Amino acid sequence: MENLKAKAFEIRENILDMVYRAKAGHIGGDFSVCDILVSLYYSHMNVSPQDMDNPNRDRFILSKGHSVEALYCVLADRGFFPKEDLETFSAFGSKYIGHPNNKVNGIEMNSGSLGHGLSVAVGMAIAAKMDNAPYRVYTVMGDGELAEGSVWEGAMAAGHYKLDNLTAVIDRNRLQISGTTEEVMTQDSQEERWNSFGWNVIKAKGNDINDLDRAFNEAKACKGKPSIIIAETVKGCGVSFMENSAKWHHKVPSDEEYAMAKAELKEKRRLAYEQNS
Repeated sequence: MENLKAKAFEIRENILDMVYRAKAGHIGGDFSVCDILVSLYYSHMNVSPQDMDNPNRDRFILSKGHSVEALYCVLADRGFFPKEDLETFSAFGSKYIGHPNNKVNGIEMNSGSLGHGLSVAVGMAIAAKMDNAPYRVYTVMGDGELAEGSVWEGAMAAGHYKLDNLTAVIDRNRLQISGTTEEVMTQDSQEERWNSFGWNVIKAKGNDINDLDRAFNEAKACKGKPSIIIAETVKGCGVSFMENSAKWHHKVPSDEEYAMAKAELKEKRRLAYEQNS
């Protein structure tokens, strides 16, 4: 099996290059969600570039669409489109815009208007049940967007319809653009909230590939209710001076910061390969 821990650091390098080149992007959230996306696209989802017309493919929605840079880099690495396309990110006329765009191969729906992803995923999961189709539906939300009321409408519907083909993930990095989530809108206890809506609640270390693997397998095995993975992550994970800092929600690295971040990610990728060899 591919060394996915090292792969996640490689994807972070690609994100760093893309944000630095485009002078735009949400690098802190990209880095916190990176391991989740790598785990899904390399281990758990039944989807491939050759199979996007298969009605039984798994569906994925990035509800926290502002972290699209991470998703684009994963899709490019999986071969959904040429990696060279990433060089046009945020350029005039490019389809690789700052939120998921379904003109890009591998993107199921446009997203980024926070709070919508879960409700759309619920609709997809209901459709699969109605068609007796085997596919699963996944969505990743940011913890900051949980203040949106539509999230909880979707949560209520998923519990009511016992959508065990649906797995939602919260990128619980505890920071949003204006500060900590607890300062902006108190969220704990997430476990109690989702339990009360009839969900199977799974806690996971969201920047640990092995623990994510366990969590996604646990979600697949659950019958009779949807699963929510509360993935405890670190904003800016992988670059020491970006970690746990709200200012990196939407910040472009300077030349010096880019060089330091690039060196740190390369070293961590090297160590991850060595540890797995």
